[in-house]
Amino acid sequence: GYAACHWCHVMAHESFEDKATAALMNERFVNIKVDREERPDLDAIYMTAVQALTGHGGWPMTVFLTPEGVPFFGGTYYPPEDRHGMPSFTRVLRSVSEAYRDRRGDVDATTQRVRDLYAHATDAARSTGTLSTDTLDRAWTTIAERYDARNGGFEGAPKFPQIMALDVALRRWRRTGDGPALEIAHRSFTTMARGGIYDQLGGGLHRYTVDAIWLVPHFEKMLYDNALLARLGAQLWQAIGDTDARRVAEETIDWAAREMWSPEGGFYSSLDADSEGHEGKFYVWTERELDERLGADASVMKAYWGATAVGNFEGANILHVAGPDAPAATIARARTALLEARARRVRPGRDEKVLAAWNGLMLRAVAECARAFGRADYAALATRNAEFLFAHLVIGGRAMRTRTAGVTAIGGFLDDHAALGLAAIAMYELTLDDAWLGRARDLAASMSEWFWDERAHAFFDTARDAEPLITRPREVTDNAVPSGTSLAVELLLKLAELDANSDYRARANWVLETLTEPLARFGSAFGHLLGAADLALHGAVEVAIAGDPAQPDTRALLAEVARRYLPSLVVAAGAPTGAATVALLRDRPMLGGRATAYVCRNYVCETPVTDAAALGEQLERAAGNK
Repeated sequence: GYAACHWCHVMAHESFEDKATAALMNERFVNIKVDREERPDLDAIYMTAVQALTGHGGWPMTVFLTPEGVPFFGGTYYPPEDRHGMPSFTRVLRSVSEAYRDRRGDVDATTQRVRDLYAHATDAARSTGTLSTDTLDRAWTTIAERYDARNGGFEGAPKFPQIMALDVALRRWRRTGDGPALEIAHRSFTTMARGGIYDQLGGGLHRYTVDAIWLVPHFEKMLYDNALLARLGAQLWQAIGDTDARRVAEETIDWAAREMWSPEGGFYSSLDADSEGHEGKFYVWTERELDERLGADASVMKAYWGATAVGNFEGANILHVAGPDAPAATIARARTALLEARARRVRPGRDEKVLAAWNGLMLRAVAECARAFGRADYAALATRNAEFLFAHLVIGGRAMRTRTAGVTAIGGFLDDHAALGLAAIAMYELTLDDAWLGRARDLAASMSEWFWDERAHAFFDTARDAEPLITRPREVTDNAVPSGTSLAVELLLKLAELDANSDYRARANWVLETLTEPLARFGSAFGHLLGAADLALHGAVEVAIAGDPAQPDTRALLAEVARRYLPSLVVAAGAPTGAATVALLRDRPMLGGRATAYVCRNYVCETPVTDAAALGEQLERAAGNK
């Protein structure tokens, strides 16, 4: 299970903490409790088995293994007594124990079927076609047909943010001028931000809603959701100047800095849904509480937040923007008053482990928001987080997975290396300090050394020196977070652009070629990889700025780049020298002693310019692939 999983806590309390149940477990089994966020490899392997054995999956996941680690029975939540057709956990324990003791032949037959399930997991990857605009068009169609035109987002209840699919939509609009794609991205973001899924007081997104209208969330908050949300908010602001999207991005980063920040400099993983034994208690308000706390502003703000005497959640109110609009000063005053009151409540539990991959996603978001919004405080936050991560979670050029209570543990997975590498590139774009680019290169090299398999011609999620398991996992589809493969492909492509690295480009293109047909048929499962495919197909918008980043003329050109939404942007800046450490900067001289911008694709550049307005015109053309 995992810390923010409500039913994991329920089963732990009902069964694992029950003395009689624990005695039965200890008598008949060797019990191993796994945090799926620390060990995504084990979770992926055994979830595949549970889904095959039962037809469904989820957490808590209960799986019974032979001493060799092969699953032969499993399920999800089991109640303490027989209930609603579900057997009790103790009944399951006894039945499984007896089957293993008395019907070993049946167990062996099941384990063989499970072994067969994994038999082709490490087969060599094969080409599935040539990546083309038709691939992206077909993939987009599979995403767009799931759009909920009434409520925004995709499909019905329960409703997840699916921010990577919204990134595909925004990217498509920028490339093609597809108005409906912009509508999907913008309206979905806006309806989420106005809904109960978004914390209207403290910022940040809850994990999902149980309904189709974004109103009643499952109240846990995950770092990764909010990293993706903040980045998309910044991109919407860059794309169409949406000040509400910028506000949401900034509020989300402020939430992470306020509530998820460790003293060492990392971001914690999640907040529970429950406090004082009740889901959502920390976040909801009765009408009486609102009247008492808001005073003269109460009537206006109750109408704005849709609060009533009856409430919308167990007699209380989940705040959401129901309208009519209220004055900005009134909203700010009300938020301050309620946040002060909420701060005195019992807080939900917090999972205080720092995960490399999730921190990489948040670091990238903070760095990009700092650059887009010109926020020096965000730049300082990003720098502190980056320095912590590369001091404590990168050892000898290799990422580690976790740091908890000052202890770094567990060798990093593919997504840890790739997410931190992309975050390091974001730090380079923010600071123009070559050291960050060097760190990205080191992680990419380690990624290629330890996770690329020459026989399979593919990336695996575990390193080749990791402990041997019953199979070596290779998950190429996105789940709640981007897959390690999709992050790895993007990292290789970005470094290929910056460093003119043809080997990295060839490897990334090959991975995309092995997934071209799945991409086209199941676009929603490949949101992040579709962004990488867009980069591979169209090439990056390469921006090289010759000039001292500390000087005003260089900063003006950099600011022009930062304020625009440019899919697949790669930017480098520095004093022009023939031996520049970034290949994109080589042979790009300053004109007339002034900072000079070069907008290029595949290293073929437009006329160099020294004026920010002229640079803006070139960027607009380049972003649309014109």
